Amino acid sequence: MGLRKGDVMTLGIGTPVASIEALWAKHTVHLAQAPAGDPFGVKPGRGGDDGESAPITMCAIGDSMVAGCGTRDQSEGFVPDIAEGLARRLGRDVHWRAYGKLGATMRRVRYRLIPEARKTGKRYDLLVLCAGSNDIMANRTLDEWRDDLAAVLDEARPLGERIVVLSPGQMQHEPSLGRALRRALEHEMDAQAAVSQEVCRAHGATYVNMIHEDVHAGDPDFFSPDHFHPGVVGYRHMADGVVERLMAMRA
Repeated sequence: MGLRKGDVMTLGIGTPVASIEALWAKHTVHLAQAPAGDPFGVKPGRGGDDGESAPITMCAIGDSMVAGCGTRDQSEGFVPDIAEGLARRLGRDVHWRAYGKLGATMRRVRYRLIPEARKTGKRYDLLVLCAGSNDIMANRTLDEWRDDLAAVLDEARPLGERIVVLSPGQMQHEPSLGRALRRALEHEMDAQAAVSQEVCRAHGATYVNMIHEDVHAGDPDFFSPDHFHPGVVGYRHMADGVVERLMAMRA
């Protein structure tokens, strides 16, 4: 089974060639499903700024990257890699939890995943929101994105002391997609990022734009066997980049 509805952009974005490549991808790309394993864990601190401090709590909510699609176990995914990087740099244990869903748009985050996370009544030191790729591939407008992201930030406020929004993954490098389609997606990601920055600024959240950062996407081991999601190596590279950006903002 190829990409499902909502997992690849509909026809009408970009050039006719990009539209043809999108249709081809819809029927030929077989996406990795959510991996086994618990969507939570602890990464121990190993010396840093203050090894005697209390643990940091982190929750991530979003799409397949949050779910760790492309790995065999959620412990090998993007979210625990971010937690490990923070634990290493800060010298504090990081307790992490992930609410991720393959194909999730920001609207699904708003109506399904945020309410699920709020049922626990927990408030985290750091809340990470990671979605956007599926909104672009589903051909949702920038106005729809603006409204959904703003609503998510409002509704997520009780969940996190600090809220960080991550840009979508670097779809311009995905080997399963055609060249024209990758160029069209890159353009859409840049437009979405501009809106995201504006919304985050207005809501007191931090936006981390990794679209054009060097995350070693050319590494032959970067992508998982589906050639769409990152694999273990790819998530580690991306997490390192996110942690570097967060630490730079903290300084």
